[in-house]
Amino acid sequence: MTDTAPAFDRRMLEALVCPVTRGPLAYDAERQELVSRSAHLAYPIRGGIPIMLVSEAREID
Repeated sequence: MTDTAPAFDRRMLEALVCPVTRGPLAYDAERQELVSRSAHLAYPIRGGIPIMLVSEAREID
């Protein structure tokens, strides 16, 4: 059993947008997040699945 999370499919990023602004997202591989700079939110990726809920996002500067 390994501790590595399933890889995020970067091609999925092309189809995803921020649910708040409908703007583009940037992939942060180190933190396993999708970042919406315009909304100042970072959406987590858990088990290779992006969690696109505002209630699950963390605020960023």
